[in-house]
Order: sequence, then structure tokens, then C-alpha cells
Amino acid sequence: MSVNVYGSGDPVRLFVAGLHGDEWKDTSDILYNLKTPIHGTLITIPVVNSGEYVSTLDESYYKNKGKIIIDTVIKYQPSIYVELHSYSGENIVYLTDKNRLKKTGVPAYSKLDNNVLLGSVAPYIRRNYFSKKALCLSFEIKKSDEKSKQFAAKMADIVKECNSRDDFILFLKQKYPEQAEKAIENYKKFYGL
Repeated sequence: MSVNVYGSGDPVRLFVAGLHGDEWKDTSDILYNLKTPIHGTLITIPVVNSGEYVSTLDESYYKNKGKIIIDTVIKYQPSIYVELHSYSGENIVYLTDKNRLKKTGVPAYSKLDNNVLLGSVAPYIRRNYFSKKALCLSFEIKKSDEKSKQFAAKMADIVKECNSRDDFILFLKQKYPEQAEKAIENYKKFYGL
């Protein structure tokens, strides 16, 4: 596990990948290939945990396997936080299920392009370590899908240059208006804004 710091100053962005199981095979090289942002700081943790799968929805994840994430958040206080995950094709129905909030306690992911899904991060880390104004995203990449990985890399590059949550929302509204509306609605419902 390495914590890499590129650039300096605000805004501070933290991108993590390889959070559990073999996700690192589809996500980590995206972070290894990101360049220093034009402004501000980019911190990456390309492989958080390549061992057993423990869900990030389980609060204990961030106290054990994902403790390095919490330590990094506390140390650097990022205002933009991104997790890169990967999913098996058969799981898309569960991740995008409109009733996911009732079933799992978190909102459904929205579909972007090339089998990349956009959602929020686990409630535990979102609520306990970030302000309501922070941008906290989770991208799900379809396993072993090169187009999905390439598209996620483009999205990571876009977010890497965002200066605030509002920058990303503006981009999302222009490029994916339906998904933006749904994401904002879910955020407001879930976090009580």
C-alpha cells in the first residue's frame, strides 16, 4: 500500500482503488497512470487491500482493511474523494436496482457510458469524514472490460481537474443530465439536504 502525492495546495483530491478482493486488476492502473493536476493536490492509493473481500458498506472495513483511507483523509483533509470499484456483469442489476436504498441502505448507481456506474461512497466514511460540501464519488467499472476501464480513466481525469463539487455537478449536468438529476435527488434524500 502506497500513498502517492502529486502537486500541492488546494483543492486536495484523494482517489483510491483496489479496495477489496481482486478489484485492483481492473482499477489500480487507472490511478498509476493519472498525471499531476493543473491546480491543487492529487493523492492516490492505487491498492488499498488486495486480500479478502470485505464490503465498504460494512463500517468495520474502514477500521481495519481500509484504515489507510481514513488516516489519509484525516492527514490531508481532501474536499474531493473518489473510490474506483469493479463489478461482475451479473451484479449490475443489484447495483442499479431502483429499490437498492431499501434493500442495502444505499442509493442505486447510475449508468454512464461503457458499463461505468456512478454512485456515492459508503455512508460511514461520507458522514463521518467529509463535509456536506465535499464531492464523494464511487465509480464501478465492469470487470475485464477494456472500454469500461478506458472510460473510467477519462472520468478520473476529469474529476482530477475539478476544483469543487460544483465543478463536477456542472460537468455531469451538461454531459449526463438524467444521471445528474438522479444523483442530486439521491444525495439530498440520503444525506438530508
